[in-house]
Amino acid sequence: MAPGASAPIADKEQEAPRVVPRALSNRQKAAVVVRLLLNDGADIPLEDLPDDLQEKLTHQLGQMGLVDRVTLDAVAAEFAEALDSVGLSFPHGLAGALDAVNGKIAPATAARLRKVAGVRQVGDPWQRLREIPTEDLADMAQAESIEVAAVMLSKLETAKAAQLLGHLPGPVARRITYAVSKTANVTPEAVDRIGWSLAAQLDQRPTMAFTDGPGARVGAILNQSAASTRDGLLSALDEEDSDFASVVRRSIFTFAHVPTRILPRDVPAILRGVDQPVLVTALAGAETEDDKTTVEFLLTNMSSRMADNLREEMTERGKVKQAEAEEAMTQIVGAIRDLVDGGAITLVEEEAEE
Repeated sequence: MAPGASAPIADKEQEAPRVVPRALSNRQKAAVVVRLLLNDGADIPLEDLPDDLQEKLTHQLGQMGLVDRVTLDAVAAEFAEALDSVGLSFPHGLAGALDAVNGKIAPATAARLRKVAGVRQVGDPWQRLREIPTEDLADMAQAESIEVAAVMLSKLETAKAAQLLGHLPGPVARRITYAVSKTANVTPEAVDRIGWSLAAQLDQRPTMAFTDGPGARVGAILNQSAASTRDGLLSALDEEDSDFASVVRRSIFTFAHVPTRILPRDVPAILRGVDQPVLVTALAGAETEDDKTTVEFLLTNMSSRMADNLREEMTERGKVKQAEAEEAMTQIVGAIRDLVDGGAITLVEEEAEE
């Protein structure tokens, strides 16, 4: 600077704070919003985004550098305004739509659409696998290699993993358990591919017309049949297919099964769902030793005053026709079934015959 010359005047635009926000692309704005939410401790499920979007977002976060406060406030205000203007949001992609209408559309339609979605679905395939019955998981584990089954076992909750081992043959369960020790170096990508491969197998299964097995369906029908009809059909089934007859027998629950399948504490709840005349008819009409055992079981596990009143009414009722007695017993069994289906009581499982 020449001697005597005045000092240069500072550029006012450089000293003054920015009042106009920077122009950012939508991807840059998304990165700003994500960074702002993460700084505030928000739990953002970024893993639910498609893989390519997760990758692009991560790259953009690494390129942002510094953002001035005016630009930050403008992006935050735009994001808040966009949220306020949203009236309805829809799930992402076909897989998300299927999750939203799960149980609302026909199973056959859902299965066909899941096949269309295929491995392009987003989200966590293991969440879907955790929701299927343990018996189905056991079948899948035995059909796969030991290494794949070990990964499956590791991805399940502890309780369900224990149930899975219980449904497997001993030697298979031991090999799978040992194979878990070999999964320390399995990459997340490999676990993800295994999950989608197993989930795809579910989509390839044909949709069944009946939710219950054949034995359970026949057993439910025979539950409502007369004793003579039920005994005759079971005898015929024994001659045709003794294994199927055994399955049907395990599915049958009759008045005679009450002492072995009902907990004593559940008797009052059962009696509250049965009309008094029906109860008296069933108790007074018991003729076989098994039915009489049920009568004594019910009377023993109710209040002594109620038991005395019922015994008195049974004496006054006198002889009961067999058809009337069976109809009353069927109504009691129906009341028990309603309580079981509603989750109010639980039947005691019969031990399988060796």
